[in-house]
Amino acid sequence: MSLPCSPQTCQHRVSKLVSSLLFGFALSTCAMSVSAALSVEPMSWWTGMQQTQLQLLITGDNIRDTQVKLIKAQGVTLSSINKTDSNDHLFVNLDLSQATPQQLTLGLFKDDQLLEQFDYALQARKKGSRDRQGFSNKDVIYLITPDRFANGNPDNDNHPDMLEQANRGFDGGRHGGDIMGIRKALPYLHDLGVTQLWINPLLENNQQKYSYHGYSTTNFYKIDPRFGSNQEYQALVEEAQTFGIGIIQDVVVNHMGSGHQWITSMPSSTWINDQSRWLKDPTDVSYSSHRRTTVQDPYAVSADISDFSDGWFDVTMPDLNQRDPHMATYLIQNSIWWVEYAGLSGIREDTYSYADKHFLSNWSKAIMNEYPHFNIVGEEWTANPVTVSYWQTGKQNTDGYQSFVPSMMDFPVYEALISSLTDKEQWESGFIKLYQMLANDLVYSNPSNLVLFEGNHDTNRIYSLMNNDIELYKIAMAYVLTSNRIPQIFYGSEILMQSPTGERNDGAVRADFPGGWPQDSVNVFSHQGLNADQKQALNFMRTLLNYRKTSQAIQQGDLHHFVPKDGIYVQSRHFGDETLLIVYNKNEQAVELDLSRFTEVFNGNTQGIDIINKQAQALNQPLKLAQKGVTILALSH
Repeated sequence: MSLPCSPQTCQHRVSKLVSSLLFGFALSTCAMSVSAALSVEPMSWWTGMQQTQLQLLITGDNIRDTQVKLIKAQGVTLSSINKTDSNDHLFVNLDLSQATPQQLTLGLFKDDQLLEQFDYALQARKKGSRDRQGFSNKDVIYLITPDRFANGNPDNDNHPDMLEQANRGFDGGRHGGDIMGIRKALPYLHDLGVTQLWINPLLENNQQKYSYHGYSTTNFYKIDPRFGSNQEYQALVEEAQTFGIGIIQDVVVNHMGSGHQWITSMPSSTWINDQSRWLKDPTDVSYSSHRRTTVQDPYAVSADISDFSDGWFDVTMPDLNQRDPHMATYLIQNSIWWVEYAGLSGIREDTYSYADKHFLSNWSKAIMNEYPHFNIVGEEWTANPVTVSYWQTGKQNTDGYQSFVPSMMDFPVYEALISSLTDKEQWESGFIKLYQMLANDLVYSNPSNLVLFEGNHDTNRIYSLMNNDIELYKIAMAYVLTSNRIPQIFYGSEILMQSPTGERNDGAVRADFPGGWPQDSVNVFSHQGLNADQKQALNFMRTLLNYRKTSQAIQQGDLHHFVPKDGIYVQSRHFGDETLLIVYNKNEQAVELDLSRFTEVFNGNTQGIDIINKQAQALNQPLKLAQKGVTILALSH
């Protein structure tokens, strides 16, 4: 994620929100009440988890001087109660190592007199939850910006408790897409051939403006009601699984939204960075330097490291202080809660390196300890593979830093892919940039677990970047989908959605998916109104995506590539009896490619079939390339 808008256009808001009622369990109040309402986070928990210690954050007016006791509990121990300088928060630590599924009852006391009591659900963990399989090379990830994908329930476009109202005529406003729209699109997505959905954040963003993108969280345990409910999110995951599709949650641990109720009463004086300064003057914040290498640099000074990791993205995005131990535990438990509650198959972690690096190690370790076969992908937006490799699990860093994140977004290869296709073929430009970037895989602990993409919600549209050249577009898409990476495509790329290409164009990049609204004249789901190029692109993508589903060579095969020559770059994928030869060609004129140079990867095969147009090719004959584009040959005897 990058800035949702400039500081000049983003409007700051410090809201005073009424404390929310308990979610998921009943609250009973005695005659002498400490507060009109309590809230407890996490909202519930499970027995049988690897981590047996649970921190409850209890929020209520003037509860600091109360005592907390277990009234009804079996096998649960109240380990400790931590108080900060906040009058309205208590941190209660429970030991669940001997707990069974039950409904706990806890009470708040003053001078041995019960003031309030509340129930708390400890549920049985679902069978097989720990052994869930995360996304992997067998998958294709489809990224959705939910507000812009499909409006399945117009009745939730606006909500009385939410500040921003729907305005489809404004590219920076809310347009009404929701969880129900995604559910209705599942047959289309299955037919297209995708197997995982990464959905931009769905949690509540109660901000005055630019709330649609989801990266300014105002409640870490609640789906934004304009998208749906927690139960609808859970139902989406369950229904998607019937189509063979997993759900990856977009998680933000670096910052929150300025509309969070914490702003009116912080759980501690160190809850966010620059807290006292910002509360005195909401316009006075220190912005991040964005110098991401400082946290890896062996020569960096502490001030430069702090300027990067403690600085804010925007005045509407208070920067969370993960060095506060209660905040750190809160964020770790929140991520685990959503995985367990919703049944997720992965996490995409936003602005990865901006959070405290030692917290990130603890956060990723806790999740992977709970779910050993899970997958997490972090966003480190840099073209330098050395910088990206620092954060992947298994990397032996010279400073001893250890990460437990299996995957990272492959921005270096993405950047090289774009430039290689748009630059002229010369000694140091064109395909050679892509070839040389791939050779940098030696710096990664596991390059095949990186996520490679053709675009996302922060980058301009691939078809536009290719100057509306459909053959270059096909090369880009084929490269992403046949590489030794986990591929990710952006919603609408399959039908050539476009954007401006100069600078950032968030509103245009995240445009509405055609057919997601009843009044749309073009409908991708029914193919109504698609032009010839869009139909061609959609057919190409559907064919390649569904071929990939059963191709072991693509999913787990060896990769070899040949130094590009004369505007042609050749790769091969091989596993068992399956061999693919992939030819990327940028020549404007027809050429004949002598295949004898590539016999080393033929594996004894003598012919090939183009998986897109089904044409046969003898490997002892030149390959006739009538125009630029990609040719993918499945080799056979």
